[in-house]
Amino acid sequence: MSDVQIRDDRAAGRLEAFAGDELAGHIQYFVLDSPRGALVPVHTIVESAYEGQGVAGSLARELYGIAAREGVVVAPLCPYVVKWAERHSEEAPAADPELLRAAKDWLIAHPEGF
Repeated sequence: MSDVQIRDDRAAGRLEAFAGDELAGHIQYFVLDSPRGALVPVHTIVESAYEGQGVAGSLARELYGIAAREGVVVAPLCPYVVKWAERHSEEAPAADPELLRAAKDWLIAHPEGF
């Protein structure tokens, strides 16, 4: 979707896609500090009016772009982002299994909001 604007609301843990003033979708994520810095996407949600228009892919691509710019990795727990990363391995380096375990452990210890 070419006219979508993506905004990172780090405080809320949401990467949001807007079509004009309307929220088209978002990725809910958290920041993991240990064993190394990572962005951890948990859920990807696209509003029904925007399904099939590339919103989720644009969000996933931007999340990996943000991680690269910040010098961290993405440790995807969100099933959509996992599949997207498999299809776009040149843009989405695989996360270390130890890092994925740490992300899962963090999520289990902090389920609120997810």
